[in-house]
Amino acid sequence: MKILVIRFSSIGDIVLTTPVIRCLKQQLPEAEIHFLTKLKFKAVSQHNPFIDQFHYFDGDLKSVIKQLKLEQFDYVVDLHKNFRTFVIKKSLSVPAFTYKKETLRKFLLTKFKINLMLGKHIVKRNLETILPLGVKDDGKGLDYFISPTDEVPMDHLPIAHQFGYIGFVIGGSYYTKKLTTQQIKDLCVQIEFPILLLGGKEDEAVGQEVAAVDPIKIYNACGKFSLNQSAFLVQKSKLIISHDTGLQYVASAYGKKTIAIWGGTSPKLDVEPYFGAKQFLNKPSGFTPYKNFVVDLPCQPCSNFGTRNCPKKHFKCMRNHDLNAIASLANEWVRSGG
Repeated sequence: MKILVIRFSSIGDIVLTTPVIRCLKQQLPEAEIHFLTKLKFKAVSQHNPFIDQFHYFDGDLKSVIKQLKLEQFDYVVDLHKNFRTFVIKKSLSVPAFTYKKETLRKFLLTKFKINLMLGKHIVKRNLETILPLGVKDDGKGLDYFISPTDEVPMDHLPIAHQFGYIGFVIGGSYYTKKLTTQQIKDLCVQIEFPILLLGGKEDEAVGQEVAAVDPIKIYNACGKFSLNQSAFLVQKSKLIISHDTGLQYVASAYGKKTIAIWGGTSPKLDVEPYFGAKQFLNKPSGFTPYKNFVVDLPCQPCSNFGTRNCPKKHFKCMRNHDLNAIASLANEWVRSGG
């Protein structure tokens, strides 16, 4: 049996498909699992041991379809659901199971603040896609795999951070998903422990400005490490503070306690940090793996993915965050050992 799983983008959404891939491989051990994604997101899944073969899309859909036809798949699992995946499914002409997007419900929530969301996390909806194959949720949560070459020696970090740090993911794909630079500075000042700033090359300048507030306590790792090296640094952190971005879900995959800071997007969209039930079987009663910080406003959420500016011009969804409460929780979690 050959099964093609499709998820083109992005980092976080690909991580959110990993329970489907694992459950397919482990519950249908005779099946060969293929995965199709965009070439620029290759690093996200390339070390996943539950994937037998990879296929990459880099703009030439006809070439990809030609390659896929040679595989003679038995099934397609479409976890992206867009025009390109429609064309692929039509071309392969095999039974396909397609993720049910909540497009209308999200539109009503973001545009008219009518909340008809099902309260069912996207991971759960991904897993429901493969129920017809007799494959069920194993409760193990998300996966993220790196190679030994992606491991960062601790002596590559400043001495102050070699014995533990809080990871602060300061990046975000859109303006309305990020605290202002001044807020990030103010939050870091209130945190009592070493902080490692995480983000891409595009976040490097902001990271430098923030780190300048306290160069001993704050280390700017933005742009210095690859995605998978950053994932390793997430894994080694004491806890993660993050905007709504891909490394937030990498933190979930590693079972890291997470403080999630929301702006224009919202947990109401069923995309908050995700942990499997079996990840915390040995934890005490009442253990909480994450905390969402959301400013309750009539205009929030304003978008599924974030926007380049605040539609209302006030940006209160980020500007009104209680930084003292966020810092206090982070300090408490580190002091208590998580």
